[in-house]
Amino acid sequence: SPRAAATAAKVDVVAALACGIGTASPALAGSGEPTVIAALYKFARLEDFEAMREPLLEFCREKNIRGTLLLAREGINGTVAGERAAIDALLARLRGDPRLADLEHKESHDVSQPFLRMKVRLKREIVTLGVDEVDPTETVGTYVDPKDWNALISDPDVLLIDTRNKYEVKIGTFRNAKDPQTDSFRDFPQYCDEALQGQDKDKKIAMFCTGGIRCEKSTSFLRQRGFNNVYHLKGGILKYLEEVPAENSLWDGECYVFDHRVSVKHNLERGSYEICGGCRHPLLPEEREGPKFRQGVHCLYCMDNLTPEHLQRVVARQLQIELAAKRQEQHLGTFDASPQAIKRQRADSRASASAGPALEATASPPPAAA
Repeated sequence: SPRAAATAAKVDVVAALACGIGTASPALAGSGEPTVIAALYKFARLEDFEAMREPLLEFCREKNIRGTLLLAREGINGTVAGERAAIDALLARLRGDPRLADLEHKESHDVSQPFLRMKVRLKREIVTLGVDEVDPTETVGTYVDPKDWNALISDPDVLLIDTRNKYEVKIGTFRNAKDPQTDSFRDFPQYCDEALQGQDKDKKIAMFCTGGIRCEKSTSFLRQRGFNNVYHLKGGILKYLEEVPAENSLWDGECYVFDHRVSVKHNLERGSYEICGGCRHPLLPEEREGPKFRQGVHCLYCMDNLTPEHLQRVVARQLQIELAAKRQEQHLGTFDASPQAIKRQRADSRASASAGPALEATASPPPAAA
């Protein structure tokens, strides 16, 4: 039976774990120089976005920059990492285009390169809302600097909405913020149309997201729906955590990010969460204890739902990761932070759930700089 097969597969997994597969991987050797991680975006009319792809990709590869950049007619979005001089050169190149002169970017640092390769992808939207008539290059809400954000959201007449997905909201959000409980950004228009039905069009509405791009597009959507007093956090949560002291903060928890750091705290210090290799659910330290957690294989949210096939894949991947680590090499499966990779992993987990209860964490993350 399927359940008996799953049990047998789990026995094989336990045996493999006893031989060292699935234990914590040793750290990979770093270059010594801190890696600069730059999250960037800009809504701008890029009619030639397709022609921009190859020269931009070649430039990044020459500078040994890795990560993902998305190009669309509505602008550019992505997260890249590299040495200080390389990132500075890329930003200068992008801002040399008059359409991208005021390109937004935020930086953080880590001891290692979080990305495995460089990709420049062509898209219909740089962050997918799925509403054709929304155009952030034409109209958006009012930008609010981090230093002024607390005063705005402390106003009892302001409706505060978190535009991120539910798995992101779960690990941290602003106090009194509404959680739309969305699985992807595509669900946000439906949430607004339902939650704001009959709402006064002059109601003050404040929105926020990780890096600013989703809330900027969300305010454009609400303006298109006729709402007049719409605000969004300039630079997103990351800019707020960077600039607002913890003692003055109205942020509770940590902020999910789309690279191997998983989450960050105030001052953009690395957070306490790690990602489950089986289902991509963010895990606290206490959730990485006990018999249901195995490094790179499964956790309490997915262990009882994995099919034998899924188990075999994640165990084989973890074995290769650990063998590569022993050779001081980075295996391609160590951590692929791209939204596409996480989406595939969660799709596998949802398929595996047919053998048991539904997984709690199912979502499709937005682009890297969202």
